[in-house]
Amino acid sequence: MIKLDGMKANLSGQSKPMDLGEFILADPEILGGEPVFRGTRVPVATLFEHLESDCPLDEFLENFPSVSRAAAVAVLMGAEQLALEKARR
Repeated sequence: MIKLDGMKANLSGQSKPMDLGEFILADPEILGGEPVFRGTRVPVATLFEHLESDCPLDEFLENFPSVSRAAAVAVLMGAEQLALEKARR
């Protein structure tokens, strides 16, 4: 099992980085190691694919009820922060 504990993002309004490993898991025994929402078999990439196709977050959550709103929002906020950090380099 591969843990993503090292992947952290400093989310808006938070003073310390958030551990995305709380929400994302990459385990070779689950979908060949593709990152999934922890406790599910839903690939994290599916969230971004839905949003790219103009699917609202609420619809994604309806389609994948095993993913919590908190997990989806945390992943989106983490992705935002990582993108901003990369752009500032």
